[in-house]
Amino acid sequence: MTTIAVTGHMDLTEASVPLVRSALETLLASHTDGELVGLSCIAKGSDSLFAEAVLDAGGRLVVVIPSQDYRRAKVKPDHGTTFDTLVEAAAEVLVMPHETANREAYEVANSVLLERAERLVAVWDGQPPSGKGGGTADVVLQARHAGIPVDVVWPQGAARVGR
Repeated sequence: MTTIAVTGHMDLTEASVPLVRSALETLLASHTDGELVGLSCIAKGSDSLFAEAVLDAGGRLVVVIPSQDYRRAKVKPDHGTTFDTLVEAAAEVLVMPHETANREAYEVANSVLLERAERLVAVWDGQPPSGKGGGTADVVLQARHAGIPVDVVWPQGAARVGR
């Protein structure tokens, strides 16, 4: 059994989505023996692309939802169907005890990902932490500090909206 968590940018450009999807599928291709467990918060962008790739590879999806109000408060209409489909497909859904989606809730959810993971996949442009906490770069640094191997996925041509 291999347990891999994901962290990554939500704000991928439309042209980046197929590039990232393909890179994730390639990364997970060696785990088609049914022994893959993928951990994801299934946010729009990288988290959901990873979750879909885990399921496509025949793996088990574990969803970590940061707060009790996350679906209602944070999932935008353009991501609702994907979010709901991934929750339904998940082998396990963990909802963090926080009532409200906020920085603390995200940090706790990220901690759960790292506690359970053997590896971390980071769909990350390599930029340093923003200082807000709980972002992709922060999770990469936490994983590296904890000795968790990190696979950075940022295919050539990938970009973030407005960057």
